[in-house]
Amino acid sequence: MDLAMRRRRHALFLLFFLPGVATSSWVTRTPDIRDRLGASTSQMGWILFGLSLGSMIGILLSGRLTSRYGTRPVIITGALMIIASLAVISAGVLLASVPLVTAGLAVFGAGIGAGDVAANVDAADVERVTGVTTLPTLHGCFSLGTVVGACAGIGATAARLDVHWHLAAVTLVSVAIFLYAARSVPAGTGLGTPGESEASGPRPAVWKDGRLLLIGAIVLAMALAEGAANDWLPLLMVDGHGLDTAAGSLVYAGFAAAMTAGRFAGTYFLDRFGRTAVIRASAVSGALGLLLVIFSDSALLAGAAVLLWGLGAALGFPVALSAAGESGPDETARVSLVAVIGYVAFLVGPPGLGFLGEHWGLRAAMLVVLGFVVSAVFLAPAVDTRRRSVTDDLPVR
Repeated sequence: MDLAMRRRRHALFLLFFLPGVATSSWVTRTPDIRDRLGASTSQMGWILFGLSLGSMIGILLSGRLTSRYGTRPVIITGALMIIASLAVISAGVLLASVPLVTAGLAVFGAGIGAGDVAANVDAADVERVTGVTTLPTLHGCFSLGTVVGACAGIGATAARLDVHWHLAAVTLVSVAIFLYAARSVPAGTGLGTPGESEASGPRPAVWKDGRLLLIGAIVLAMALAEGAANDWLPLLMVDGHGLDTAAGSLVYAGFAAAMTAGRFAGTYFLDRFGRTAVIRASAVSGALGLLLVIFSDSALLAGAAVLLWGLGAALGFPVALSAAGESGPDETARVSLVAVIGYVAFLVGPPGLGFLGEHWGLRAAMLVVLGFVVSAVFLAPAVDTRRRSVTDDLPVR
């Protein structure tokens, strides 16, 4: 692997790491943000809906923008939006402004959504060029970022550092990471044909692919498991199991650490056991973790079960995206479609779980997530696209 390719891979690692740090930085402070804004559980669901709405807008535009302009400008724009959103959220918390925090989360979601497909398309290109499995490790870098950000959030919470000063510091760190990494992302990757670049979205034939839709259903289930933890886990442990805010943040850090371990170890298990077995085992692990969090009255046991939840949610998204890219021609459109289906979970999850949590409690609301994760156990064979991709002479990851 030449020097330019190594720098490109390292840049992608950092550009996955950055949104992980940013995400967990505000997630670990959601109890403090909620108290500062004076919001109820249901109102927090709608505030978080801004994140989901922004994510959906970004993901819907990303495929078209990537085909027209390539991955580099889309990745860079997405990262800049994430950085700007942290400053907006910080200002919104300082001013106790619900609209400003909601707007900041919408920009944050749009930045992640816009950069997500582009970054995965760029990573898929790296896999093709190098022949080295890359996507699970890259998503592991996102999870590693969430661990680092969560640990910083725990420290800031324990030190009673105001949320706006915490997020302002994260903004400055994010700027430094971006300036170092952005220069190594090459131009021209992901450009489509003129016909594709004028398309408003995935081609109709892609939407008619039954296997691809089943892969999307797996992403929907596993993204809901991941997103529910990202949106609600600290509040779930505080309100549902009686922990203080620092302990709630610590539990979230455990979830993020389990996600990180699962993703970095994913390549080994995928190569040894195959996608179907790994996705099925992941869904079983996630379901067991959720079951214990929901029904156990022991805060200690529930906190430990979060590790199973995190391990279960770790590989669903990257494995399904890789499978989608191999399921047929027009990789960008296929990855875009599956990512859009996955982001539906982020779109409907926060307000939906917030509404249920307001009426029946957050623990009971997680039964919806549990049902989706159980369904992934039975849908797992859909990700076994390797035989088909070999037949079609497509690259195998």
